[in-house]
Amino acid sequence: MSARKALRLLLSASATLAAAAPALADDLREALTSAYNTNPTLQAARSTQRATDEGVPIARARGLPSLSGQANFTEFLKKNPVAFTAPDRAVTADVNFGVPLFSGGAVKNAVRAAKTRVEAGQEDLRATESGVFAQVVAAYMDVIRDSAIVGLSRNNVEVLDVNLRATSDRYEIGDLTRTDVAQSNSRLALARADLRTAEVNLVSSRERYIQVVGKAPVDLAPPPPLPGLPATADDAVAFALENNPDLIAARERSKAAGYDVKVANAAKLPTVSLNTVGSYQDYLGTLGGGVPGASFQQRATTAQAGVSVSIPLFQGGAPAAQTRQAQARESATLEQEIGVERDVIASVRSSYASWSAANEIIAMNQTAVDAAALSLEGVRAENSVGNRTILNILDAEQELLRAQVQLVTARRNAYVAGFNLLSAMGRAQARDLGLDGGVLYDPQINYDRVKGRVFDWDRDPDPKPLSTRTVDTPAQNATIAPAPRP
Repeated sequence: MSARKALRLLLSASATLAAAAPALADDLREALTSAYNTNPTLQAARSTQRATDEGVPIARARGLPSLSGQANFTEFLKKNPVAFTAPDRAVTADVNFGVPLFSGGAVKNAVRAAKTRVEAGQEDLRATESGVFAQVVAAYMDVIRDSAIVGLSRNNVEVLDVNLRATSDRYEIGDLTRTDVAQSNSRLALARADLRTAEVNLVSSRERYIQVVGKAPVDLAPPPPLPGLPATADDAVAFALENNPDLIAARERSKAAGYDVKVANAAKLPTVSLNTVGSYQDYLGTLGGGVPGASFQQRATTAQAGVSVSIPLFQGGAPAAQTRQAQARESATLEQEIGVERDVIASVRSSYASWSAANEIIAMNQTAVDAAALSLEGVRAENSVGNRTILNILDAEQELLRAQVQLVTARRNAYVAGFNLLSAMGRAQARDLGLDGGVLYDPQINYDRVKGRVFDWDRDPDPKPLSTRTVDTPAQNATIAPAPRP
C-alpha cells in the first residue's frame, strides 16, 4: 500500500472514530478540510496564481493579428477664400489590420517564459497549501497539548489544596509544624499561578486555531499516526530533492529567466509585419459647394496593403544592456535555486532530527512519569510512618507534574515535527492527505480556461471573498471537559 493511500485510510479512520464518539468532537481531517476551503492565505495564493495564468495570453497577444479603427468628423469653420471646392464638413473612417510575421523570437520565448512561470506558480501554490496545513497541525496539537496541561495543572491544584487542608488539620493537633503548613501553602500558590499561565496559553492556542482553521475547536480528537515517514534522513532528502514544491518552483524560475534572455536578445533582430489599411471619406455633400452647377464625388474609399520590415541598426546600446540585465537576473535565479536547495536539505534534516529525537524523548518521559508516580506513592507511604516530610511529598508531586507536562509536550513536538518533515519532503498537500469536502482545487483548470482567450471584452465576474471571517467567533476561554472519575 502506498504512503498516500495509507494516510487517507488513517485520516478516514480518525473521522469514523470521531463520529462514533458520544461527544461532538472535531478531528484533524475536519480541521484540514476547513482550512483548505476557507483559509484566506490559501485563497489569496489561488487568486495570485490565476493572475499568473494570464501572463500566457498577454505574451501571446503580441504575436496575434491586431485590428483597430478610427473615425473623425470635421467641421471646417473657416475655409480658404480662394479654395472654392473646399468642403464644409467631412467624415473619415480608417481601419488598420496588422499581422506580425517575425519578431526575432521575442513572442515565442515570452510565451515560453510565461508558461514556465505558470508551472512555478503552481508549485508555489503547493508550497502555500503545505504551509497552511503545517500551521493547522501545529495549532491542532497546541490545543490538545495546552488542554492536557490545564487538566494536569488543575488536578495538581486540587491535590495540593487537599494536602494543605490535611497539613493544617495535622498542625492543629500538633502532628506537624507551622513550617509544614507554610510549605504546603507556598506550593499551592505556585500551582495556582502555573494553572493561570496554562489557561492563558490554552486561550491563545484556541484563538490561533480559529485564525488558521476558521472555526473554534471543539473537543479535539487525538490525531491519527503519520505514515510514509522515511527510514533515514538521506531517504528524506532524496525524496525532497525531487518533490519539494519550493525547489521545483525555483528550478522553473531559472528556466523562465533563460527565456527572458532570448526575449531581450530579440530586440537586435529584424521584425516583419503585414499591414493593411482601409479608408473611407464622406464630405456630406459639401465638397465643391463654392462652384455653382459643379458636381463632385462626395465619397471615396481607399485600401492599401504592404509588408513592413524593420531592421534595427543602432539603438544606443539598449538591446545589449537589456540582454546583459536579463543574463544577470538568470544568474541570480540560478544562485537562488541553489539557495533553496540548501534550505530544503537543511529543513529536511532538521525536521528528521527533531522528529527522531521527539520520539525518543516520549519514551524517556513516559519512563519518568511512571517512575515519578511510583516515587510519589512510596513517599506518601513513608510519610505515614514518619520517614518522609511534607516537603518530600510536595517535591514528589511537583516532579510527577513536571514529567507529565514534558510527556504531553513531547508528544505534540513529535507529531508536529513528523508533519513538518512530510511537508519539507513535498508530501503534505491536499492530494496527499485525501481531503474531502468537495472537489479539490486544481490550478490547471483555470490555466486551461484562459490560455487561449483572445476576445478583448472577455472578463470574469467581480471577485468576492471566499474565505470565512472570524469576527463572529466568540472569544475563547480555558474551559475543558472534566477528567473522568475512576
